[in-house]
Amino acid sequence: MNKKLLALAATSLVLPAFAVPTALAQPAPPAPLPPPVDGAPPPDAGPPPDNGVVASAPPGVVMSPDGWQLSVAATGETQLPIAPLTTAVSSREYLVGGTFVGTVTGNGKTKLNGGVLEAGYQIGCGIELGQVRLIGSVGVGTSGSTLTGGLVPTGVNFPISGTLEIHLKPGTVNQVSVDKKSFKAAPARVTLKDVHIKVDGCAGQSFLRSYATLTSSTTDTDDIVAYYGVTKSV
Repeated sequence: MNKKLLALAATSLVLPAFAVPTALAQPAPPAPLPPPVDGAPPPDAGPPPDNGVVASAPPGVVMSPDGWQLSVAATGETQLPIAPLTTAVSSREYLVGGTFVGTVTGNGKTKLNGGVLEAGYQIGCGIELGQVRLIGSVGVGTSGSTLTGGLVPTGVNFPISGTLEIHLKPGTVNQVSVDKKSFKAAPARVTLKDVHIKVDGCAGQSFLRSYATLTSSTTDTDDIVAYYGVTKSV
């Protein structure tokens, strides 16, 4: 009798080893990819990431009435959109760079007294976010149950209702001056590298372009020529 009980106990100890759930087993290996077909084009890798490089527009050139030729140009321009530090969807931020050069040449009739080279960026916003207002109301209500003594309040609630009112305005252009270089004799140069610029309150598509203005001065005159870069939409 004792031998039979020991045999049954041993059997009960062994059975759970065979009852291990199949979910603990290793997953089946993935199916192998089909071999490439000879002559088939490679899969589309999608557009390359934006490296920020943009083409420069032709230089701005003007001949002054005194015989001086003013020229302002840009090279090596970069404009890279980045995520706004505030994480606000109405903010636009960029890392920009480039070299802006202004020259004054020729045989003018007047004496030059230097001038100013200014470089910066213009950010256009399709729709500007205007006033935002929350219009709503708050009420007070009670709930209760009827007992032998009458209505007994059992709770108080405060229902809240409201709407968000947003006023959109036509788009505007924000001009951000990065540097103004005064010079005594041309050529003059301004070089920018990874300069951070931003604009807030933009609810639509944004557009960015560089600009530079060269001012050449004499005792009684100022001659100004401007450069505007290629517009980039973001």
